[in-house]
Amino acid sequence: MSRIIRLSVAFLLGLAFLVTAVPAQATTTHETAGHTAAAVRVLRYDASRAAEFRSAVDQAARLWNSSVTNVRLVAGSPADFVVVADNGWPRAQPTSLGRGTVWMGRQATAEGHNPLRIAAHEIGHILGLPDRRTGRCTDLMSGASAGTSCTNANPNTAERAEVNRNFAGFAPAIEFGRTYVDSPETATR
Repeated sequence: MSRIIRLSVAFLLGLAFLVTAVPAQATTTHETAGHTAAAVRVLRYDASRAAEFRSAVDQAARLWNSSVTNVRLVAGSPADFVVVADNGWPRAQPTSLGRGTVWMGRQATAEGHNPLRIAAHEIGHILGLPDRRTGRCTDLMSGASAGTSCTNANPNTAERAEVNRNFAGFAPAIEFGRTYVDSPETATR
C-alpha cells in the first residue's frame, strides 16, 4: 500500500474513533428570533424559612420562569439563594449573579404592599436587577415607589431582556454584596 493510502486510512480510522468515543455534548446556545442566547442556567432556591410568604415566593419563581429564557428557578438544595421571612422591610442581598439572600419583610405587607410583587421584585435583585424608583406600576423594579395599590408582579419587557442579558454573560447593573432595602424611605431616592 502506498504511504498516502496508509495515512488516509489511519486518518479516517482515527476520525471514526473520535466520533464514536467522544459523547455528544449538549448545545450551549440556541437561536431565538435571530438572537443567540446562552444555555439555561438553573438556580435553586430555598424558601423553607419564608413562612407565610412561601406560596408567593413559589409563584414569583414561576412568573420569572415564564418571563425569561436564560435562567430557571427551582425549589431545591443546595440552594443558590435563600428566602427568609422577618418583621422588617423587604430586602435582598445578592452576593453574585443568582446567589444571595432575600428577606420577605412583614412590615411592607402590614402597610398593604402585595406579597407576590415583593417576592418577584426581590428575586429580581438576585437575578441582577437594581432598584429603579420610577413610581410606575408597570416597572417591577420600581418597588415600593409604585404605592400599595400596585399589585403587578410581572417584569416588563426591558427587565426581562436585562435578566436574559445578565445570564448570557453581560455584566449586571447591580452591586453585589450590597443590601437592597425596599422601604418608603428608599423609594423616594
